[in-house]
Amino acid sequence: MSVKLPNGAIHSIATALAAAITITALSNANPAQATAAAHGLANGDVGVITSGWPALDGRVVRVIDVDQGTFALEGIDTTDTARFPAGAGIGTFRKVQTWQPITQVLESSMSGGEQQFYNYQFLEDTGDERQIPTIRSARAATLQIADDDSLPQYGVLETADTERQARAVSLVLPSGSKIYYAAIVSFNKVPTLTKNQAMALTVTLSIQGEPTRYSGAQA
Repeated sequence: MSVKLPNGAIHSIATALAAAITITALSNANPAQATAAAHGLANGDVGVITSGWPALDGRVVRVIDVDQGTFALEGIDTTDTARFPAGAGIGTFRKVQTWQPITQVLESSMSGGEQQFYNYQFLEDTGDERQIPTIRSARAATLQIADDDSLPQYGVLETADTERQARAVSLVLPSGSKIYYAAIVSFNKVPTLTKNQAMALTVTLSIQGEPTRYSGAQA
């Protein structure tokens, strides 16, 4: 049991991706193994994967077990063939080449992710309703950052807001654990103006798909 403080956590967004690597096969395994000729990847590389499997498509993952013509997707378990039909997972992998840290964060909060339910009751039931979990609501991270348009992150956030395309996002926790996800960036360039408080800009990261978390004990 432990309690941890968020002090020192760092958000970053991807600013450049390498050319797409074609994945010609993706196994049903834990971790999933990709076949890709002359991929040029190294253990620890992080990138965005596209896949015929909707549950994997667009996820940001880390590479392990690199070999000639193959590599594995750390933390990705595709053994469930109902969710990951055999032979249907091929796609591409694009390595993140550069990251831009988001500095001067005054506050970070998460919203969404609440479990939704389907409630029902049979006609013959005279007691309580029954309940089945369905989906979770959309998730977003909201950052309040101190207003400073001279920082390199300002232009990056402005471009990402204009493009409205999913970007790889990295969150490094003080423990060394890392969380990766894809998010669409919204950037409000007009600062808050509250007397005797720091002027702040709002960055909203609308999370697309499932985040991937890696323990700080790993490479």
